[in-house]
Amino acid sequence: MKKKTGLILTGGGARAAYQVGVLQAISEILWEEGWPPSRCPFNIICGTSAGAINGTALACRADNFGEGVQKLLDVWSQMEVAQVYRADSLGVIRSGARWLSLLSFGWLLRKWRAAPPQSLLDNTPLVGLLHRMLDLPRLDTVMQEGLLHALAVTASSYSSGQHITFYQTTAEVAPWVRMQRIALQDQIGVEHLLASSAIPFIFPATPLYLGGQQEYCGDGSMRQLAPISPAIHLGADKVLVVGAGRLTEPAVRRSEAPRYPSLAQIAGHAMSSIFLDSLAVDIERLTRVNKTLSLLPPEYLSQTPLRPVELLVIAPSERLDDIATRHIGSLPAPIRTMLSGIGATETRGAALASYLLFESTYTCELIQLGQRDTHARKEDVLAFFNS
Repeated sequence: MKKKTGLILTGGGARAAYQVGVLQAISEILWEEGWPPSRCPFNIICGTSAGAINGTALACRADNFGEGVQKLLDVWSQMEVAQVYRADSLGVIRSGARWLSLLSFGWLLRKWRAAPPQSLLDNTPLVGLLHRMLDLPRLDTVMQEGLLHALAVTASSYSSGQHITFYQTTAEVAPWVRMQRIALQDQIGVEHLLASSAIPFIFPATPLYLGGQQEYCGDGSMRQLAPISPAIHLGADKVLVVGAGRLTEPAVRRSEAPRYPSLAQIAGHAMSSIFLDSLAVDIERLTRVNKTLSLLPPEYLSQTPLRPVELLVIAPSERLDDIATRHIGSLPAPIRTMLSGIGATETRGAALASYLLFESTYTCELIQLGQRDTHARKEDVLAFFNS
């Protein structure tokens, strides 16, 4: 039986531009190897948060991988903050400034209790961007034609506390249930992507119907204990994981005494925990399982439901926080002013800004980094796809 190859695209807001560079480099490497440009190398695509948006856009064009990658490249290389969230003065006042004021002076602002602000930023423009990026009827067609086995998108329910994987497939795949996480077969739509990419506190939660009951859902990276798991449940025998941040950080020696962390520095630390830590742990877990299975004799191996899964991980070789520091000035003035109030425009608070910097100067540098990192792993890429 032919092996199924899975693609895992993780969350990370604007950092997801790095994934586009990786995908473009993979397309170039395989094309040079003789693969047809239209052939999609992935049977299963799983995405979380901004990775869910990239993954769904790619899945919609599984009948022409080169076209799908080019579409992502066109969007991310011309990205502007205003395409994702409101960056005008009025929009900032109605969402971010109002929200921060309520946190500071809520006891004085009782009139807002009837309609309190829901998030720091208003992501209404993202709806229009998603409709331009996606071709959902085409997604149905490529699945019916057998060009894509499955697409999975994850979200986290604020209402029930469950982590939910929504998956679309024409194959017979039974939903799975694990501790604090469930899977539901569904028709993937814009509302799933809005929920999956709703970074906590930054973007508003999105209502979704789960089993006929409405629940408010946010970013799928929250409580995501096993990011690689959906691809394996959907039948992947080998998985390519594209991260949105360095999975290991070298120790940093500081020449000066540390200052008390700013709100942005704390928020950036929390974001790293949400978007990076679970992935690093799951990669370590899968590597350990593969090692254990390789030591089992065939008679014992046949008695376990576990199976080895080939794994390739491509993640940034540079700190994306440092790159973001160079581009904070490209943010619209109202956003920059608001973020400066919590320390996000300082070097030590740049981690938070790195998730919100939907500006082409930043995203293009991440795309180029993804291309360089992938071409540097060319032999690993060829070994993975040709195995």
